[in-house]
Amino acid sequence: MASRSATITRNTLETQIEVAINLDGTGKFNAETGVPFLDHMMEQIARHGLFDLNIKANGDLQIDDHHTVEDILSLIHI
Repeated sequence: MASRSATITRNTLETQIEVAINLDGTGKFNAETGVPFLDHMMEQIARHGLFDLNIKANGDLQIDDHHTVEDILSLIHI
């Protein structure tokens, strides 16, 4: 069976994000987003969905966290 994993990056004026996902994982999660509630929710989705998810994000959190949240969710299509 073909691998069902991918790594994608998104760089904008507001954020630099890298997301790695393995749909055939076990629910492992690692995140460095600077948005604790987003990390918590993404961990629950990965754990209960039984896929591995790694997120690294640097965003303009000093202004607002919405660019970071928006760009991460656009990458994983949630």
